[in-house]
Amino acid sequence: MNIHIINGPNLNLLGTREPEVYGDQSFDSFFEALQAQFPSTSLTCFQSNIEGEIITALQDKGFNSDGIILNAGAYTHTSIGIGDAIGAIETSVIEVHISNIYARETYRHQSLLSGKCVGIISGLGLDSYRLAIEYFLNSTK
Repeated sequence: MNIHIINGPNLNLLGTREPEVYGDQSFDSFFEALQAQFPSTSLTCFQSNIEGEIITALQDKGFNSDGIILNAGAYTHTSIGIGDAIGAIETSVIEVHISNIYARETYRHQSLLSGKCVGIISGLGLDSYRLAIEYFLNSTK
């Protein structure tokens, strides 16, 4: 099984950025732990602060993957283009958020992506990614 994680803006700063909201673990160390936890699953990770690069990653992975986990960060609330890219690909996408976006500022309560995704996991910290992987693994049985 091939599952791709696509992370958006500022997620490269996990571990140092607002640890009270996002925790103190870097995504790189978390990703290594995910790979160890799911050794029979091919996991890849891509991060960009640039909206167009996220769209390109969705298009590149969206026709030959078993699942995409997308944390578009702030683009969740602003990017029609990322939403359109999700709608244009064949691979199912799960939208994830480390923090509970519904317990934060009002502008974070709207997602322009959720309607195109198979589901959303929000507020469970980095564990949101593991839960999304388990969904994909269990949905193919």
